[in-house]
Amino acid sequence: MEEKIEIIEITDPRYPVNLRNLDKYAPTRLYCIGDTGLLYRRSAAVVGARKASSYGKWASKSIGQRLAEYDVVTVSGMAYGCDTAAHEGALEAGGGTIAVLGCGVDICYPRQNKELMKKIMGSGLVISEFKPGTKPYASNFPRRNRIISGLSEVVIVAEASLSSGSLITAGYAAEQGKTVMAVPGNISNVMSIGANKLIQDGAAPVACIDDVLTEFGICTKKKRKSREQELGEDEKSVFEFIKNNGEVTTDFIADMLNKPVSEVNALVSILDIKGLILTYMGKICIAK
Repeated sequence: MEEKIEIIEITDPRYPVNLRNLDKYAPTRLYCIGDTGLLYRRSAAVVGARKASSYGKWASKSIGQRLAEYDVVTVSGMAYGCDTAAHEGALEAGGGTIAVLGCGVDICYPRQNKELMKKIMGSGLVISEFKPGTKPYASNFPRRNRIISGLSEVVIVAEASLSSGSLITAGYAAEQGKTVMAVPGNISNVMSIGANKLIQDGAAPVACIDDVLTEFGICTKKKRKSREQELGEDEKSVFEFIKNNGEVTTDFIADMLNKPVSEVNALVSILDIKGLILTYMGKICIAK
């Protein structure tokens, strides 16, 4: 790996204060590749199941995108599923993201995330407390989870079973006095039990994406209202339909508004780019 590895010792003035506050649990050094300036910005952890459902991935990616819109850094572990989706959402929205690894920063794990890791190194930050060359041993991941929560003001569990490692991250966050949030899931889905249990035990539910921003004291209404006022007539009619009908498909919109599906797809893409709606699974649309 040709990327330069920067080392920040715990005695270094550049060492993040929020990690130093972990006291005896603070990592003695951080190995970093990328923009270390992200360590000093407001951040939220978005974590969840590796074997995530399409809903869990959608929620993670949407939260990452929304955080990026308001200059909040997304922190996660670059694992399969929810972690990957959260990083991708932040990157696609042009925001900052930090990947905390359970191996050396010169090792890509999982290997299939090689391209994602390159993107994070290029415009985000990859860090680890483990020296270069350290393999991704199973025992490393619970340890790295305290860093994910330690760096973040808020920890959001997008989807989790009862055995999910993301619950360990949530546990660390609670011990560290951080806000823990969880995305409610379908009670028939085993991958939602962990997140639903967190809510039952006192975690704040993410009833809508903007709930995450509310925890940072960010008001989104003015920005959204301004974007709505800039819509053309066709864009406005599709947006109002989505807003009034909840989760809908593009085919359903086209049928009800008597518009060609190709036209609706184009309008939905514009609304998505403008940040007024969220889309997933290719066709499902939800107003923000």
